[in-house]
Amino acid sequence: MTGTDVPIVWRGRRTIAFVPELLATRDLDLSNTTVGRTANARAALEHGAESIPHEYAALARLLLRAEGIASSYIEGVAAAVVDIVLAEDGHVGAGSTAGWIAANLAAVTQAIDSAGHGPLTLASLCDWHRTLMTGSPTPARHVGVIRDEQGWIGGTSPMDAHLVTPPVDYLIDLLADLVEYVNRDDIDAVAQAAIAHAQFELIHPFADGNGRVGRTLIAWILTRRLSLVTPPPVSTRIATDVGGYGAGLVQFRLGHTQHWVTWFADAVAGAGRTQRDLVAAVASLQSQWRERLSLTRVDMRRLRSDAAAWPLLELLPRHLVLTAGLVEAELHISLKSALGALDDLVAHGVLVEHAARQRSEIGRPRKLYVSEELLGLVGSNALR
Repeated sequence: MTGTDVPIVWRGRRTIAFVPELLATRDLDLSNTTVGRTANARAALEHGAESIPHEYAALARLLLRAEGIASSYIEGVAAAVVDIVLAEDGHVGAGSTAGWIAANLAAVTQAIDSAGHGPLTLASLCDWHRTLMTGSPTPARHVGVIRDEQGWIGGTSPMDAHLVTPPVDYLIDLLADLVEYVNRDDIDAVAQAAIAHAQFELIHPFADGNGRVGRTLIAWILTRRLSLVTPPPVSTRIATDVGGYGAGLVQFRLGHTQHWVTWFADAVAGAGRTQRDLVAAVASLQSQWRERLSLTRVDMRRLRSDAAAWPLLELLPRHLVLTAGLVEAELHISLKSALGALDDLVAHGVLVEHAARQRSEIGRPRKLYVSEELLGLVGSNALR
């Protein structure tokens, strides 16, 4: 075991907490076999990055949605993909389950946007946590700050917990050591992400949300070290083997670094393949849409080549929720033409009108349109 058991008193009862060894003093050398697996993972990420087209922003956003959905799913937080997208656009309240998942996406986005702008700091982690916990039931005094109470993993208290995490007095030194390790650029990036994530989970520095912040850290490291425009959706692979993920973290705590890094590298390689698959599926779907609009059907008029429905296709997948006002502004057409274009895409099976929950805000759009096929790709890639 690479750490120390320390006695604590919790509400008048004695138990033992685990303090992991500092990374600066831990033997983190990897075998040739493990190094080979991390090299395969990097190659998969490079191939995945090459699949992103020049106009990458829309697909990058889709990949981030898949990552945010899966990361929340691992923690037992799930909602319909369409509700999550609506929460991102402000059509679902922040306090809803969908709103919490949207906050997860916002935290990941915040992290990768900062990946090329300086080293990680303790303040960075706190900022991510603050964004992540937007709308959550966690008390405000625990949001965006390092915990000031004893923590644990599993169970209802430290007395029946799976693991009792380090006492408060150890957190600053442990986090300083972690931040120093994360900012190194002389070690394998995939191994660095694996080890940093596992150590973060052992430290468990926040009162809540540690798993999601820890997976955000993975995205930050891989984006920074490999100069990616968007991180691989690693959580989509973890979500397919939550048991293996948990077992791997236990192996790391017990000192079996090779086991954990190998499992993690394989998950990263799978994330690279998931990225390629999603990019290819979106391209195929867009081709199918164009074909549908080109066909002449007896039950509808043929679309003219200058119909607004054609450029409207290009707003997907950049906007997963469309309104007449958004189409009017994006395409610089009249509101009447925007409504006509939306109706055309509904008639051709590209969009459906979504019956969102009614809200009382003044100016809320009356009709929302989504592509169920596109949303299905995001959800299936997030949770398969």
